[in-house]
Order: sequence, then structure tokens, then C-alpha cells
Amino acid sequence: MYKALRPWLFRLPPEIAHEAALRALRAYGAVRPAPATATGGPLAVQALGLPFTNPLGLAAGFDKNGRALRGLAALGFGFLEVGTVTPRAQPGNPRPRLFRLAEQRALINRLGFNNAGMESLAARLRAERPALPIGVNIGKNRDTPLDRAVDDYRLGFAALAPYADYLTVNLSSPNTPGLRALQEPEAARLLLGALHEDQAALRRRSGRYVPIAVKIAPDFTQETLAALLAVLAEGLCDAVIATNTTVSRPTLGHGPAAREPGGLSGAPLTTLSREIISRVFKALPDIPIIGVGGINNAEDAWQHLLAGASLLQLYTGLIYEGPGLVPAILAGLVERVHAGGQDNLGEALSAARRNLSSGSRPNTVKF
Repeated sequence: MYKALRPWLFRLPPEIAHEAALRALRAYGAVRPAPATATGGPLAVQALGLPFTNPLGLAAGFDKNGRALRGLAALGFGFLEVGTVTPRAQPGNPRPRLFRLAEQRALINRLGFNNAGMESLAARLRAERPALPIGVNIGKNRDTPLDRAVDDYRLGFAALAPYADYLTVNLSSPNTPGLRALQEPEAARLLLGALHEDQAALRRRSGRYVPIAVKIAPDFTQETLAALLAVLAEGLCDAVIATNTTVSRPTLGHGPAAREPGGLSGAPLTTLSREIISRVFKALPDIPIIGVGGINNAEDAWQHLLAGASLLQLYTGLIYEGPGLVPAILAGLVERVHAGGQDNLGEALSAARRNLSSGSRPNTVKF
């Protein structure tokens, strides 16, 4: 059905089409329950101290304000991430700010954290949320100076930790001026250290531990990434999300949309994101990685997992492939598990990684 609808949706401006999709998903969630949670299935994952029925999640940005969570859960995702949300509501950057590159199966966005604010999201999560892990991605308001960014993130943590299974600290959007400077070692240490204190204080008060993930950019040199990872190795976060969108323009050609400023996502990001996942995995083998960027099929998902990801996220692939992409990827991963003769995803990945490290030819399955 989506293949038939997509040409009509793509005649609409991207943001209008996205709004229509969110409304449709919200209506879908009102009539279609989420799949039963089978924690012991072949794709079940334990990460961040949480059980996931499968490793495939929705990336932040698709449903910033948590409006269609039940409908999205009904598609078969193992977890959902909402946001990015800021302390105060803000409109984001001027339109147009979202561009399709259909030939490359990519998007460029410069939305700029357009959202209804943390109190609105907290109220929605308090009133309705599906029974699967929910992450909340937090950022700073555009007009908050960088030297006061810590205050915004602490406000976000305080307001949303009671309703989140984990919180993501977004240091890496290219669409809020200066935000990526928070990835510099001293800035990151200051910010994450403050949130680590809030995390510990919440645990002392309530006995509840809310993991903190850090979302990083793909646009690092080896030296700058190593410097950030050295800070993360100090125990200031529970997971790394790799990666956000890129400001580079790999293999886009010279069409007008390709020259738009903003963050690029989709198929052109696949290799770059996977390289960052691999480098993070080698540097921080004990910290879970959520791999995101350019996942368009089950083979992409498997290769991100093989590179070191424990969990995965989608966004742009959903725009081009439609809701059927979720069950297709999950079916492909189950096939990969069974093809290797293992009982579950963890065993299959361990065996495949051993094969790669020993130089053996892995059992390759195409989906």
C-alpha cells in the first residue's frame, strides 16, 4: 500500500507529508494494538539494563513531541526515541527546512529542534505511552548561550527522567548554531558530569536509575573522536548513539537540494555511520552502541550490528520504504540468526565477529 501512496505523499512538501504521516500513525495506534512483547524471542536484547523485544528502534526527530507513539509501536519497533525536546517550546528554523533527495534515498534537514517543549512532552508521556522502552532526546534552546547549555540539559533531565526509560543527550545536531562545540572534551566533561550527578541524585531519591546516552556526530577526525571517546570512557554515560546527520555531502551529485545546508541522512550516510560505530566499539567495547544512519534493509542493519552496535534506529529509511521496512528488517535478522545455526541474535553476532577477527569467511546471507 505504501508504494502506491508514496508518489502522492512525495507531491506534498516534505513537512506537510510528515505531518500527514504522524496523524495517520496516531489514528492507526488508536485501533491497532502493539505486537505482544516476547522477551525471549530470537531477537531479544538486554541493553542499558532494559529488555528489548528486538534491537530495532525509531530514531529521534520523527516524532519529536510523542504524538504517535502507539501507532509507531504497532509497526513492530523494539523501542522508540522521541525529541529532540528543549526546555521551552520553539519553532525551529525558517521554512523550507526539509528536503528530499529521492534518487539518493536521502534527506537534508535544518529543522532546528522545532518542538512543543519539555512540559508538553512530559504531560503526553504521563498520559499515554506504549509498553516498550521509550527514550527521550534532550537539547538546548537555540537562544540559550553555550556557557549556559548545562542548565537547559539539566532542566530536560529533571522534567523527563520520570517518564523515560533512557535519556539521550544531543550534542551533535548541526542545525543549532554552536551545539557541536559541546562535543569538545572539556565541554562534554562538564555537561555529562552535571547530568551524572543528577542521575545519581535521582537514584538516591527514588531508587530508579535512568541511563544516559550520548548522540555523536559522524563528522570527526580520528583525533577529535578519540578525544571525545576518552571523556566518555570516564563513566559519564551509559551508551553512545552513533551517529547524527552529517554536514558532508558524499555522493550527492550537483542537484539544487544537494546544496542546501543542514544535516544529511539516509543511504549516503551508511558507510560513514558504520565507520564511526566500529571506531567507538573498538575504543569503548563495554559501552552499548545504538547504531543509526543509512539503514535501508536488513543487510544494512546486520552490518551495523556486526560493526559493534547493540541496538539500531531508523528514520529516513522509513520515509522511502514505508512501515513495511520494520517487519522486513526483523524477518531478515531472524533469518540471519537461523542461517548461522544460533538460537538468538547475541550468539549469531558473537560467532560472526569471531569469524571476522580470525580472518575466516563469515556465513553471508543477503536479504
